[in-house]
Amino acid sequence: MCGRFTRIHAWRDIWQMYRIVNSDPGRNTEARYNIAPTQTIDFVTSDGAGNHRLHEGRWGLVPHWAKEIVKASTINARVETADTTAMFRDAWRSRRCLIPADGFYEWTVSTEDGKKDPWFIHLPETRPFSFAGLWAHNDKLGLESCTIITTTAAEPMRKLHDRQPVILDPAAYDAWLDPATASESLKPLLERDLDGQLQFYRVSRAVNTYKTQGGVCIEPINPA
Repeated sequence: MCGRFTRIHAWRDIWQMYRIVNSDPGRNTEARYNIAPTQTIDFVTSDGAGNHRLHEGRWGLVPHWAKEIVKASTINARVETADTTAMFRDAWRSRRCLIPADGFYEWTVSTEDGKKDPWFIHLPETRPFSFAGLWAHNDKLGLESCTIITTTAAEPMRKLHDRQPVILDPAAYDAWLDPATASESLKPLLERDLDGQLQFYRVSRAVNTYKTQGGVCIEPINPA
């Protein structure tokens, strides 16, 4: 699963990744070191003409038909069932997105004191990447929202958890975003072999509180 993540790269990096057409390339964005569910996050969509557009919305998908904020957790959608689950299937068909990130957190339970130890997971050089996501617009609530798709964890991350967010191959960005991409072609786009590519290390338990922000969140520590 994915319950916290980071987006610390500058706007120029995001601009270059996505060819965004509706925003000022000089925009400043604050580095975010501990993004939590229900917070507002950036996500990128396509208008069908190949133009990428930046949105802001709630992390935790609220379907277009919902009359209120759903109580169930919708921050993640399993790739195995996202195309058939009522909560996500409409978005799967035509409202797919990319979520800019450069790392995420997972937790293990300490054998010493039973408390949760956070780990920061990233690609080499902490280079930016995109989670594959789904999004929705709810007219009744005046709300845009999104979810992160998850899949089976790659090695060696399985030591931490059996699931991980889908980190999309940049070569698949356009096809994933395109509302016209055939349904049978979607899941193969998400099949990226990340075995041996993900790196991780222990970080401070201060991360367990979402209010903790700043570079301290990703500073490595030695296990106690």
